[in-house]
Amino acid sequence: MSVGYVSVQWNRHKRIYDACVAGGIVLYLGVFFAAGKALYTGRNAISGEILAMRALATCAFLMLNVILCIGPLARLDRRFLPLLYNRRHLGVATFLVALAHAAIAIGFYHGFGNVNPFVALLTSNTNFTSLSAFPYQTLGLFALLILFLMAATSHDFWLKNLGAPAWKRLHMLVYIAYGLLVMHVALGILQTQRSPWLASLVGVGVVIVATLHLIAGQRERRHDERGSQLSPRAGEEWVDVGAVDDIADQRGSTVTVGAGERIALFRYNGCVSATTNVCAHQGGPLGEGKIIDGCITCPWHGWQYRPADGRSPPPFAEKIHTYRVRVVGRRIQVDPTPLPPGTAVEPARVEEVQSA
Repeated sequence: MSVGYVSVQWNRHKRIYDACVAGGIVLYLGVFFAAGKALYTGRNAISGEILAMRALATCAFLMLNVILCIGPLARLDRRFLPLLYNRRHLGVATFLVALAHAAIAIGFYHGFGNVNPFVALLTSNTNFTSLSAFPYQTLGLFALLILFLMAATSHDFWLKNLGAPAWKRLHMLVYIAYGLLVMHVALGILQTQRSPWLASLVGVGVVIVATLHLIAGQRERRHDERGSQLSPRAGEEWVDVGAVDDIADQRGSTVTVGAGERIALFRYNGCVSATTNVCAHQGGPLGEGKIIDGCITCPWHGWQYRPADGRSPPPFAEKIHTYRVRVVGRRIQVDPTPLPPGTAVEPARVEEVQSA
């Protein structure tokens, strides 16, 4: 979180993370290249350019699979949240690895004629109706363009100026890029390798990504279905949303009331406050975060808000919706009508147990 824009928002944790990512990429490429040279010798030897292309391609595809697994893993287990916090850096690194692969591939296959390499790539094979001869390189090019668009807009400057909803929709294109890359890799294996183990690895990756998303989605759906049964009693405006003791001190929890947005509940210093569950930054789940330095802290990227008024501490100016809340007999009751962003609300005192 920064009050001004900087080229890269590094801190100690991000530097360690980026160093690990860079080291992992170098190690993977080195092992792949060394293994390729050792396993394929003599008449079966593979040129350095081909090995480099394959090493970079498999590395980028593996990294993209990891990126798509981070989101559902973080929803299922909070221990994966540090990976989510740094996911944009991993995404940019993935694009750079994919770009290196594309540069070598285009230069190697299309760089020695009198036609522009990009024109040659798009026009040299137009067998779009043939599975065995489908121009799979074109699929990879379109996927790379999507990854470029996402990497180029990964900075908070674009998030701020495009707005969180539009920025989020733009970056959901990663799933289209992933689909294009799955077809690019699968068709490439079919046409050039016909290797069952390579095809199996691609299939395993797709199954893992899809399964994690389905499990996380089903868990979120059950949460909302339970909340949809909560609603104010006739003639009342308050809704019982759970017990105070269900929320750990300095932690948050979420509840859905009817068909509305999730409400985040926070217990801290003998008080309970309620805000929207949606972070103003990227829509992160505030209720899955905790209170740090007296502020609600988003588990995704660390954006902070004061629980009593939903305002970020100075010099920041972000605001989120708040809700009226009270404690009756150690039960938390919320008025499900959201108040304007930044509205101050008196926290409910846990010690002051009222009679029903």
